[in-house]
Amino acid sequence: MKNLQENLKTFEDACKVLGIEPSVVPTFELYPDQDRKAMQAHAKLVLIARAANQLANDNKPWQPDWNDYDQYKYYPWFEMGGSSGFQYNDCDNWYSNSNVGSRLCFINYDTANYVGNQFIELYKEYFLI
Repeated sequence: MKNLQENLKTFEDACKVLGIEPSVVPTFELYPDQDRKAMQAHAKLVLIARAANQLANDNKPWQPDWNDYDQYKYYPWFEMGGSSGFQYNDCDNWYSNSNVGSRLCFINYDTANYVGNQFIELYKEYFLI
């Protein structure tokens, strides 16, 4: 967990872990204005999830195995709306039936919890219009 907290604080940190340039995220200029920010946020979150899972897996890439029902996959859970607005709530795990993007799942609870809190503004841009 310490490795994750020290090496993944920004999107640029995620790119560094993965050995790619932050400019890899497209502008999505061909899409309607109201969708661009969410699409850019999703692209960044995919790379952040990949970097976080790699850091949490002793710097080895981790890919969820959707054929392995015994392998837990974790994702941050958020509360939207109401008087509190958008906030991080908790983490959960699931089997192969997914109700979130498979590229946004995590190797363990602590990693999902950290990313959900550390990158809450990007999640907000992704989920909210």
